[in-house]
Amino acid sequence: MLSINNLSYFIGGRALYENASLHIKPKDKIGLVGLNGTGKSTLLRIINGDILPSSGDIQKAKDCTIGFLNQDLLSYLSEDSILDVALEAFKETLNLQKEIDKVLLKMETDHSDAIMEKLATLQDKFEANEGYTIKAKAEEVLEGIGFQTADLNRPLKTFSGGWRMRVMLAKLLLEKPSLLMLDEPTNHLDLPSIQWVENYLKNYEGSVIVVSHDQTFLNNATEVTVEVSRQTLTSYPGNYDYYKKEKTAREEIQQNAFENQQQMIKQTEKFIDRFRAKATKSNQVQSRIKALDRMDKISEVVSDDVSVNFKFKFSQKSGRDVVVLDKISKSFGDIKILDLAHARIERGDKIALIGANGKGKSTVLRIINGSESFTGHREEGYNVIKSFFAQHQLEALDLNNEILQEMVQAGSSKSETELRGVLGCFLFSNDDVFKKIKVLSGGEKSRVALAKTLISEANFLLLDEPTNHLDMQSVNILIQALQQYEGTFVTVSHDRHFIKGVANKIWYIEDHQIKEYPGTYDEYIYWESQQKQKEQVVVPVKKEKKPVPVSVSVEEQNRVKKELKLKEKELAALEEQIMETEEEKQRLEVLMADPKVFEDLPELEKLNNRYQTAVTKEASLNGAWEELAEEIEELQGSLAVK
Repeated sequence: MLSINNLSYFIGGRALYENASLHIKPKDKIGLVGLNGTGKSTLLRIINGDILPSSGDIQKAKDCTIGFLNQDLLSYLSEDSILDVALEAFKETLNLQKEIDKVLLKMETDHSDAIMEKLATLQDKFEANEGYTIKAKAEEVLEGIGFQTADLNRPLKTFSGGWRMRVMLAKLLLEKPSLLMLDEPTNHLDLPSIQWVENYLKNYEGSVIVVSHDQTFLNNATEVTVEVSRQTLTSYPGNYDYYKKEKTAREEIQQNAFENQQQMIKQTEKFIDRFRAKATKSNQVQSRIKALDRMDKISEVVSDDVSVNFKFKFSQKSGRDVVVLDKISKSFGDIKILDLAHARIERGDKIALIGANGKGKSTVLRIINGSESFTGHREEGYNVIKSFFAQHQLEALDLNNEILQEMVQAGSSKSETELRGVLGCFLFSNDDVFKKIKVLSGGEKSRVALAKTLISEANFLLLDEPTNHLDMQSVNILIQALQQYEGTFVTVSHDRHFIKGVANKIWYIEDHQIKEYPGTYDEYIYWESQQKQKEQVVVPVKKEKKPVPVSVSVEEQNRVKKELKLKEKELAALEEQIMETEEEKQRLEVLMADPKVFEDLPELEKLNNRYQTAVTKEASLNGAWEELAEEIEELQGSLAVK
C-alpha cells in the first residue's frame, strides 16, 4: 500500500534517517517507537507530505488516502458544533444532501420526469453512502471518546485544546482513510476513552501507524512494532511486549557477535604487529591488513534501558493514618462530585485514582492536599510532609534558571553531587544540567518538576498525571523511582503501564463516593470483569403456569376441550389479520416507491402514516399471537394428563 525506500533526512549536519526503508501493507496496525528526538513525528510528517526528505522516495497506491492526527490541530477553532465538525468527515454525502434539498425545493414548481429522475438518482447515491446513518455514526464516535450527549451541539471553540483534539480524532476516525496516522493520541484521552479507541482500531479496516508512550495502548491496538533507532527503521512482527522481548534476544546475539569479532580483530592485529617486519610473512600480513579493511564492523549494543537507584530520605516517618476524609461533599454549581464521601489513606499506601474525565479525580487530589474547598471533615495524620505534583508545576519553574540551579533552589539538603545523581536518573547528565529551563521541551520540564518533587524529602506524594509529556524511558524511570519510595502516595493517571507498576490500591469515583479496591490494577481489572459478568447474567423469568391436577375428570376434560377450540379459532383469526396487515404493508411499499407519488407531497405523507400504522399493528398482532399460542400449548398439556 505504501513503501518508504532508502529514506534520508538531515537537520543541519545531523542525520535523523539514512537509507531507511519500510513497507506498510493494507490493514497493518503499526506502533512506531523510539527515544525522544529520534524522528518519530518527523517520519509521520514526511509520509504526510509536510516535509520533503533529503533523499529517497515514498511510493503509495493510487487509492491510498492518509489521515494525520498531530498536535498542530490543537489550534483549530470553529463556530460550528462539534457534531457538525465531526460530520465534515462525510463531505460527499453532505453535498448530496444539499443537492437533494435543492431538488425538493424545485419540485414545488417543477413536476417534470427529469426532475423526478434526478431526485431518484441523488437519493440512490445518498443511500449507497449510508447517508441516513452518518449522524448516528458521528454521535457514537464522539460519545465513545468521552463527550456527553448534551455537549454535541456546543460550538467547537468553547472547548479546551484537549477536547478539541478529541473532536479532530473523531473526524479522522469517521473519514476512515486508507492509512490513519496518530501522533500521541492518548495524551488527551481518559482511560475509558483510550479503551474505546483501542477497540475501534482493532477493527479498523485500513492501516494504522501510532506514535505513543502508552505501552498498554500499543500492546492492545498494534500488531507490528517499528523502532526508530540509529537513523534507520527496524520492524518487529508483534506488539510492544513482543518487540521488547525480541529486541533483547537480537541485542544478545549482536553483542556476542561483536565480542567474537573484536576478539578476532585483536588476534589479527597481534599477527600483523608480530610479523610485519619479516619478509617471509609479508604476503600473509598484507592479506590480513586488507581483510581488516574490508571487514563489516559489528556495532556494540548500546542499551536504551536505564536502571535507577534512587535513595529517598525522610526526615521523619508519618503516623499510621496519613489523611482521613469523613462526610466530604463537593459540587461545582449543579455538578456534584462527592456526596458525604469517606476515605482513609494509611502509611505505605500506593494508591492510583482512576476513571473518566469529569468525575473529579484532580478535585479529590486537591481535597486530600487541603488546597480545595469542601464541606465535611479532613484530618491529616501525625508527621505528614506533603509534596504535590501537577502540570502547573511546570509553569512554576524559573525559566531563567539552569536545571541544576533550579534543583538547588528547591530547598533540599542534598549536595550538588547528590543532585547531579538525581538528575542523572532523570536523563540529565554531564553538561545537560547547565541547560536553561526555557530551552527545555515539555517532557524535559516534566522530568525536572518530578525530580524536584522527589527530592523534597516528603513522606506523602500527590501526583496528578505525572506521566503526561514523558516518553517511555522516562515513564519507566518514574516507575522504578516510585517502586523504591518507602512513603505513601496517591496518583491520578490514565497510563495503565504506570499504574500496574506502582499501585497497591485502586480508587475510583462512583455514585459520588470514593470506592476502593484493595489490590493491584491487574487484580482490579479481573474483579471488574467478574462484576460485569454477574450483571449481564439474566435469569429467565418463566411464566407461571396453572397447576395441572394429577388426574382430570371427564367434565374438566370437556371444559378444557371447549376452551381449546375457542382459542384455536382466535389464533386462526389472528393469523388471518397478520396476513392482511402484511399485504397492506406490501401495497403501501409499492405505492411509496412509485415516482409519481412525489408529485403529491401531502399524499406521500398520508401513505407514510398509513405504513407506520400497519407496522405498529403487525407488531401488536404478533405479540398477541405468541401469548395465545402459549395458552393453547398449556391447554393441550392439561389434556395429556390422565
